[in-house]
Amino acid sequence: MGTKRYESLADSLEALIHDGCLQPGDRIPSVRQVSAQYKVSPSTVFQAYRLLESRGVILTRARSGHYVSEQVGRLLAEPLISRPARDSCDVDVSQLVFSVLRTAKDPQVVPFGSAFPSPELFPWALLQRSLARANRFASPWSTVQHLPAGNELLRRHIAWRHLAAGMRVSPDEVIITNGSLEGLNLCLQAVTRPGDVVAIESPGFYAAQQALERLNLRAVEIPVEPRDGVSLAALSEALNKHPIRACWFMTNYQNPVGALLPEAKKRELVKLLAHHDVPLIEDDVYGELYFGDTYQRPAKTYDEHGLVLYCSSFSKTLAPGYRVGWVLPGRFGEKIEQMKLMTTLSASVPAQLAIADFLEHGSYDRHLRKLRIALQGQHQKMAQAIARIFRFEIKVTRPQGGYFLWLELPQGINALALNNHALAQGISVAPGPIFSIKQEYKNFIRLNFGHPHTDKVERAVVTINDIVVSMS
Repeated sequence: MGTKRYESLADSLEALIHDGCLQPGDRIPSVRQVSAQYKVSPSTVFQAYRLLESRGVILTRARSGHYVSEQVGRLLAEPLISRPARDSCDVDVSQLVFSVLRTAKDPQVVPFGSAFPSPELFPWALLQRSLARANRFASPWSTVQHLPAGNELLRRHIAWRHLAAGMRVSPDEVIITNGSLEGLNLCLQAVTRPGDVVAIESPGFYAAQQALERLNLRAVEIPVEPRDGVSLAALSEALNKHPIRACWFMTNYQNPVGALLPEAKKRELVKLLAHHDVPLIEDDVYGELYFGDTYQRPAKTYDEHGLVLYCSSFSKTLAPGYRVGWVLPGRFGEKIEQMKLMTTLSASVPAQLAIADFLEHGSYDRHLRKLRIALQGQHQKMAQAIARIFRFEIKVTRPQGGYFLWLELPQGINALALNNHALAQGISVAPGPIFSIKQEYKNFIRLNFGHPHTDKVERAVVTINDIVVSMS
């Protein structure tokens, strides 16, 4: 599997900072100096610096250089790899999830528990223009012409974007869905029957657990490493122990941990599942939200047997309310298309036309660059606020993309009770138990940093600190 050279360099430089060789606020050596000292190329140093910046260890000042972030004055450790039970079991989580989520819908609540970034980060005026233009010139036949696979122009744009990223994709393979969640559910139905065992991440996305519950499927939880994602050693053990029929994993900026499965591990994952002839449902809704300049290819890139069913959407990157996603179904395309025909038939045609028009005329990549910069800045501010304000032992992840932090609070803190206390003061969090089929992670919370870091957000961090201290 191996660690890339720039990752090793980043770890070495981070160790020097943590050992006190460089203090918060110090300027760090130039690219040329580090390149000469470690005998690596300048591009390797640049990649290492970008990685350290995404971790919140350093920051870049325009026309000045790189500096040690103030937040490392109090370095926060990362959580250890999760340790869920290794047996398979039935799933019964929906009531807990619904009871938590229904309390967090008030727009006046500080949305640390939200699953979406701030609406202020999206180009609503340009989208409205695309919606009006596309539907003004649409023919009546366009509303039925491409059911159920989806609008042809939109499918071409999606295929082109994947091709540019190194994936072999034809527009005919793309199936448009009502957001990624419909695509994920269709994929799960296509490859399982009631009673089958499905491998999911732990901690993992609660909607995956709810889908298994709805379809009467059993789950086996696979541990997640805070930086490198799902444990392939644990997965291999589970595949040999259980009759697993499918896996549902997030490979890029996993929810709730924010972990990124490295390229080598993605290759190994696809190879391992191909050996067992087990399909992978790959949820990649956060893949475009990377920090820095490097796009991380999904596991689908390495699929040679049609066993990876890839799902994504525009809900986290462009248009949350439009509910337009897509599936690259591998060898299961005909079955998924038939199932969609029997259920929802089609995603909203006007929404498809609007997004297709935006991709054609709206500078989607320019919007994504601005969105990534905003999220990375908000991550650094949130991480700094947590390190500065929290006055108790805490561990927190260091994501390289997305907009979630996974926090381990002191033992004995009940995250569900914390959420109730926070809601009473106008703040939501996502408590750890909703990310586990056995309601584990009782002293963990997920925080959303996808909203501008205002004074109100800063005060909310102070309030959470006060609540935890009082609960201790």
